Amino acid sequence: MPLVLPTRQRRCFHVDSQGVDLDLDQPVESSTDEALAAKKLPLQCHGCGAFAQISHANEAGFYDLKRKAVRKFLGLEEQLESPEKDLEEKDEEDFVVDQALQSLEPEKLEELGIDPRTFHYGEETESHMTSKPNTTPLCDRCHKLVHHREGTPIFHPNVDALRETIGESPYKYNHIYHVIDAADFPMSLLPRLHQLLGDVSLRRKNRRSRAGRYYQDRQFEMSFIITRADLLTPTEKQANSLMPYLRDTLRDALGSFGKHIRLGNLRVVSAKRGWWTKELKQEIYKRGGAGWMVGKVNVGKSQLFEAVFPKGTTADIPASRDPIEVSMFAREEDSENARYIEDEVVDGEEEKIDPDSLLPPTRPEVNYPEMPTVSSLPGTTASPIRIPFGNGKGELIDLPGLARSDLELFVQEEHRQSMIMQKRIKPTQYSIKPGQSLLLGGLIRITPKTPNLIFLGYNFTPLEEHLTATDKAIGFHDQTRTAPGVVNIATPEAASQMAHAGTFQLRHDVTKLRAGPLTRKDAINLDIERLPFRVLSTDILVEGVGWVELTAQVRTKQLYARPIAEEAPQPDPEELAKDPFAVLEQLARDGKKGESAPRKGPTRGPTEPNWPLVDVYSPLGKFVGSRAPMNGWLLNKPRVLDKHKKARPRKSMKGAKKREKLATRAPAGGAASTAET
Repeated sequence: MPLVLPTRQRRCFHVDSQGVDLDLDQPVESSTDEALAAKKLPLQCHGCGAFAQISHANEAGFYDLKRKAVRKFLGLEEQLESPEKDLEEKDEEDFVVDQALQSLEPEKLEELGIDPRTFHYGEETESHMTSKPNTTPLCDRCHKLVHHREGTPIFHPNVDALRETIGESPYKYNHIYHVIDAADFPMSLLPRLHQLLGDVSLRRKNRRSRAGRYYQDRQFEMSFIITRADLLTPTEKQANSLMPYLRDTLRDALGSFGKHIRLGNLRVVSAKRGWWTKELKQEIYKRGGAGWMVGKVNVGKSQLFEAVFPKGTTADIPASRDPIEVSMFAREEDSENARYIEDEVVDGEEEKIDPDSLLPPTRPEVNYPEMPTVSSLPGTTASPIRIPFGNGKGELIDLPGLARSDLELFVQEEHRQSMIMQKRIKPTQYSIKPGQSLLLGGLIRITPKTPNLIFLGYNFTPLEEHLTATDKAIGFHDQTRTAPGVVNIATPEAASQMAHAGTFQLRHDVTKLRAGPLTRKDAINLDIERLPFRVLSTDILVEGVGWVELTAQVRTKQLYARPIAEEAPQPDPEELAKDPFAVLEQLARDGKKGESAPRKGPTRGPTEPNWPLVDVYSPLGKFVGSRAPMNGWLLNKPRVLDKHKKARPRKSMKGAKKREKLATRAPAGGAASTAET
């Protein structure tokens, strides 16, 4: 499916008197009070970043004025009496406690664990304690995503739109965080992103290379962040041990340019487990300026945004200092135009905001702002979300995701959410014998091509695997065959679009890791060259889903054997009779065949070893790649519990009764012998 260019969203800052309801057939019957109260809606939805509007129900940012949460926020919902009484009683108790704390000195408050700077005195405390917190509601689209897990994705922007958005940055220091998903790493990487976004500085291996450069009074740098690292390993220590492998794999994915850069700006984090998020948060706050979250859809940008945003940093800089005076802006006009947007839209606000700007205005800065919506729906973020921190020191910006994969178009709608890897997978080891194939959810088929060789397969995808004969797997893949135990999530239209995605070689040697005690230093410690076999492996990637690890053990003689030479075709006797010189050439060739080959001299092997081969089939022959093996089976294989271990064998009971009789007779015989003496 070709990439659809994004259409500019209509930004409705005003409230239409005749809106459109969910059916888009009849206008909403809204009173004058509702129309006036709708002006109190937030400028943007804090979940998806879309501009608030009440006209188009099928677009992002739509607020239904009949929704209870929206009416409460606008002050149109009448509250019941009993909850008000409960709130009043709680407020009275809080007011008494607050009055008691006011009589204490700041030193006493610090001993009690209360910060005097954040403690309010006087009348402000009473109003602050008695007022009910009124949270900003989400738009209808985000509300359905959070509570009902249903919604429609937006049009994904292209790199040109992101480049224009980043180009409107008013900050002098800009840092781009290229977020990559660990599930299909490195398929979610944009190899030339630093060139597509402009002259972004990536430090090279040359010792004279500078850390950062300025272009048009702005500095742009880039870091690579591999998120959702908890899908790879069970512990943080094991994830850190994968850094050399991840760095080499990323260098290969960057192509020839990757050989010349340092890649010291690579981080592996997990927002779910909190791996390295604290260090990244401190780095973002220390760097300041504008931090841009760039990446494809469903790579975990919004979840990472919530984990690394420096919350509670408003009081770090004295409040008397104007944020505009902080020298973080590139030009004077940018610092003059930088100001906070209040909750209520004042008169003339619509004229001061540029509707053609790709970068929306920033939010009012608070210590603990409302974070973007985290959802597995591709394309949740509809517009850039800007949240400032550090009292004007900088801001973190969540950008909409780029298009990633169209594989979900070939999956039934009720099974699309099952394609997203939510947790770490402990796979099952499958022995793929000759004549068998491994089927993944009816979408992907892996068939060994090398004859007389057994492959080991480990499925690290949420798709349900099924090992069967190749002819049956072809029937399941083409949907001409069904079985009760085989799950096929592909659409009926996808059956006719299955194609060969490529032949992949198992060319990575993992003998040292797989040979066990033969190569272990504390055991036999044999050199790999002395072993009569080699263990080869590779990872087959499925874009946006996961990977499948394939391993095979090959004898060294077969791996480096000479290819069988094909015999030359015998000439036709009738043609030899017509050409007199052809008879002489045939006699000369027959004489060379009869000569004995020399016994001495080295035997030269083939230029390329006989790597094991596998064929992969997928919709349209796409969405499949390969990489060096991560050896995920060694990191995630199920632990052998004590109850599954082989118990100590039972003691033999042969001759037990005879030994027992002899033991009972021994004391009597000993006493008689002593009496006789």
